[in-house]
Amino acid sequence: MSTTLSAAAAAPGVSGAPAGAPGAPGPSAGREPGPALRGAASVGGPGRGLLTMGVEEEFLLVDRLTRAPTGRAPQVIAATGGTLGPQLQQEFFTSQVEVCTRPTSDISRLRAELAWLRGTLSRSAAEEGCLLVASGTSAIAPEEPLEVTLDPRYRRMADRYTRVLGDLRQVVCGCHIHVGVPDRARALDLANRMRPWLPVLQALAANSPFDRGADSGYASWRAVEHAQWPGVGPAPVLDEARYEHTVDTLVRTGRLLDRRMVYWYARPSEHVPTLEIRVADVNADIDVVVLLAALVRGLAAALAADADAGLPQPPPAGSRALRTAHHLAALNGLEGDGLDVRSGRRVPAWDLVAALLERAAPALEAAGDLPMAATVLGRLRVHGGGAHRQREAHRRLGGLHGVVDTLAAATAATPGTDTGMGTGTDTK
Repeated sequence: MSTTLSAAAAAPGVSGAPAGAPGAPGPSAGREPGPALRGAASVGGPGRGLLTMGVEEEFLLVDRLTRAPTGRAPQVIAATGGTLGPQLQQEFFTSQVEVCTRPTSDISRLRAELAWLRGTLSRSAAEEGCLLVASGTSAIAPEEPLEVTLDPRYRRMADRYTRVLGDLRQVVCGCHIHVGVPDRARALDLANRMRPWLPVLQALAANSPFDRGADSGYASWRAVEHAQWPGVGPAPVLDEARYEHTVDTLVRTGRLLDRRMVYWYARPSEHVPTLEIRVADVNADIDVVVLLAALVRGLAAALAADADAGLPQPPPAGSRALRTAHHLAALNGLEGDGLDVRSGRRVPAWDLVAALLERAAPALEAAGDLPMAATVLGRLRVHGGGAHRQREAHRRLGGLHGVVDTLAAATAATPGTDTGMGTGTDTK
């Protein structure tokens, strides 16, 4: 359950480098979260004309000894001393934390900020006897029921959706990609055009094969568990008026607690002018996160160009085909088949990745991101995605404790560090 992209307002010529980095804005400790990308889809300066982007990452906190989820988020947040300001937030359970980047049009600055946020938080977690882990699910079962964060909204959700929460021993962590849009109408148009491509992004991000002590059989078990919540799934094809009516009806009839519970795989943010893509597991490999952001931004730019040229939206894919495509993405990740929702045929997942790269390539090239995307995809082709590498770590190390340790090392790794879980490449 992600909160909004908490970021400082994007001003012309200012992109999102970490606080304290050369040329970056100063720390924002004590300030209320500011709106990201206020009213603008692009920024001036070196990235002039490029769509802005931002990333939210949810992380697990696990005990250093047991490697099971531990409810130390309040202590870990306090240990940062306010360094991360509103870019660090609580999550639904006290065994989770979330970080949010500032908006930027520069992929290298996005990567640097992600590394800074992860490194700062990993060190604070270590001070409190725990590890910061980027995985969609917990490989080790919690020793006792998880504690819901002391937040009125989260407590209301826990009271209303007890069936979904079960015995309070399941925790999932996602990664959400935002791209700047000028208004809600553009966000919805892009969401409609992006529907066929989202299962491919989901497959690229699959990073949760283990769940509470066992192999789930899925590449992304997080996707399966998260889909139990109301409001999760492919977005319906809506214009602005129908969107407002649909969301208002869902809240008024009690299906959703509030508008923030619209967890569709592509949605306009309720608080900032962005389109938010919500299909990805959080990944220990920072290169995968940067790749996802570049692909989402590139795909959005290519589809926005279609809209600006007056090209109609493609015929909407049927809900059954989309759900099948997302199911195969969760099941297989990058191994095995996916569903091409445009043709209705099952094809190798990597064929779908190639088609996505081809569709986004002109915008990726214009942004200077194509070499990075091709390099990281090539290494994923050789070494496998996050789910495959978790299973390989389990095979190599002989237990799930080793998988957690490898994930934690990769999560905290500095650029260029080969931990055995990431691709081991510095793409800055």
